[in-house]
Amino acid sequence: MKGAIAVVMAAGKGTRMKSDLPKVLVPVRGRPMLDYVLDALEQAGVAKPVVVVGYRADDVRQTVKDRPAIEFALQAEQHGTGHAVMCAREHFADHEGAVLVVAGDSPMMQSDSLASLLAEFERTRPACLLGTAHKDDPSGLGRVVRDADGTFTGIVEEKDATPQQKQITEVNLSCYVFNAADLAWALDQIRADNAQKEYYITDCPGVLLAAGKDVRALAVLKPCEALSINNMDELAAVETAMRDMGIGGT
Repeated sequence: MKGAIAVVMAAGKGTRMKSDLPKVLVPVRGRPMLDYVLDALEQAGVAKPVVVVGYRADDVRQTVKDRPAIEFALQAEQHGTGHAVMCAREHFADHEGAVLVVAGDSPMMQSDSLASLLAEFERTRPACLLGTAHKDDPSGLGRVVRDADGTFTGIVEEKDATPQQKQITEVNLSCYVFNAADLAWALDQIRADNAQKEYYITDCPGVLLAAGKDVRALAVLKPCEALSINNMDELAAVETAMRDMGIGGT
């Protein structure tokens, strides 16, 4: 979608990756995982990617500095995903269109999924549109709850889900499109009143919904896009999936 901005959360260290590299620079089939995310965004037509850097920020900047239109925001201390987007807010403060929020450790992100999500946002213009997927095994992922009419009513994390909710196969993959002004407002409302004392971007859709805003979910993402990388086992799983799909490598 013309004019869309993307905020890419890429500030973490990735302590479980057995590497001193910033997590998003850990190679996946020979390329930094962040490269795949930025490729998908560019192919989906995102006008301006804003990469939120933190740990070894200069290394991340140097690695992707030649990308067209790329900008950087600094998250000097990491206080959650919501805080990461807060650190980028000056980059979309005057924007009147879509802000796509994605994770930099999701190299299986597909450009056609993102393009479909942005097209649906352009068509319906909600405050927030979540990109979701159906998984045969949704274990460990937040479930997308809908009412009898299929209208989105919220996200429930697995630890908080009832037995019935655990049967839901539609899952939240932390891929969101926000109206810029609504995102800025929601960021002012979320609180770090949790055990980790962190701000979570996952709280923004609920805040907007509670305020009577239009929040929707579209199951347009593919199951493979649920493959993010947090440890070496997940890295191996992603590399296997990429090999099977003919992605990356030489």
